[in-house]
Amino acid sequence: MVCILLGDGFEEAEALVPADMLRRAGADVKLVSVTHDLIVTGSHGICVAADLWIGSAAAKGLPEALILPGGMGGVESIKNSKRANEFITKCFEENVLIGAICAAPTLLSSMGLIKDKRATCYPDMKDLMDCAEWVDEDAVRDGDLITSKAAGTAYQFAFALIEALCGEQAAKKVKASVFYAK
Repeated sequence: MVCILLGDGFEEAEALVPADMLRRAGADVKLVSVTHDLIVTGSHGICVAADLWIGSAAAKGLPEALILPGGMGGVESIKNSKRANEFITKCFEENVLIGAICAAPTLLSSMGLIKDKRATCYPDMKDLMDCAEWVDEDAVRDGDLITSKAAGTAYQFAFALIEALCGEQAAKKVKASVFYAK
């Protein structure tokens, strides 16, 4: 299972593009609310029905991957959720693939989880990154961490996640099926 954490104020494209592309690749993707409320409102007013709340997701055991979309409100919601922070830390400690985009890598940084990693984030937030090297690329993979810059790089982020989870051929197949042109 791939878990995408959603808190009110999440950036819709950064959550839903990876969810869509990963499902096209055959991944079992679950949208996970960081509260008991399964209807989560994105930063642009789009309401999304989550599949699970964080307590249920954590009770199922470790996911194959954990994805953290950005959006300042969404990142703040995740930061303020004790269960979400425990889940993120456990995933990190157990070498679960973690994807974070836009403002979300700064959350991982504030938790002290990426000090030895190469990473990227929303460029205006790079001063908040305590990582081995901030990289000016659309999607950056360092071991079990994939980071990306913003909503405009959501497809590159999604394809990096697919490649890590399902293989290069699966990523190529999904790219072709959606006529991805970059």
